[in-house]
Amino acid sequence: MSTPLKAVIFDLGNVLVSFDTMRAASRISAFTDKKPEEIFSRVFGAVKLLKSFEEGRLSPQDFFSKIKKILRLSLSYKAFKPVWNEIFFLTQDNISTAQIAARLRQEYIVALLSNTNVLHFEYIKKQYALFDIFPDIFTSFEAHLTKPHPQIYIQAMKALGVAPPETFYVDDRADLVAKARLLGIRAFVYQGTAQLKKDLASCGVKIEEINENNE
Repeated sequence: MSTPLKAVIFDLGNVLVSFDTMRAASRISAFTDKKPEEIFSRVFGAVKLLKSFEEGRLSPQDFFSKIKKILRLSLSYKAFKPVWNEIFFLTQDNISTAQIAARLRQEYIVALLSNTNVLHFEYIKKQYALFDIFPDIFTSFEAHLTKPHPQIYIQAMKALGVAPPETFYVDDRADLVAKARLLGIRAFVYQGTAQLKKDLASCGVKIEEINENNE
């Protein structure tokens, strides 16, 4: 018999909230001579720069200063923040997945583990009621590590008091799921709510059997 699950850990982006980074690139193009495609490549393709920001090794102001220099921007930090942040939106699958997380919380430890920067995190916190669902939230900028570094998964599980076989993890990125599986975590690629229910059921978790009266 397989080890019963104790914890379900969710990724954030494109699982509980969706995003389109080209929205930011398009809006930034109004403040530079560069086209959205070049902006996207120079900013969102700048892996080392984004990693430093997501690991909390760059302050928001320092990150903006570097972006401003790279793109020769003619806008202030204050004007940059909404342009950078307003890339998020909710789909029906996002909403349904959040409802599943709320239901799971009645019988399991539920947590959030996200590669994100402090500006996006604070924006999502204000705009959506997602974080109320999760008693435990682990972010890359607080851990100073980004997935798929093994330690970020290990630290989260240690804080939750669970072992890898007792942990279910869902993420939209297959490479991050693969790394979690190497640690012994029961990890799955997010492919919408219907598939999430099937993946949970394969680990012995049946959403429909969790008492709705406790919600």
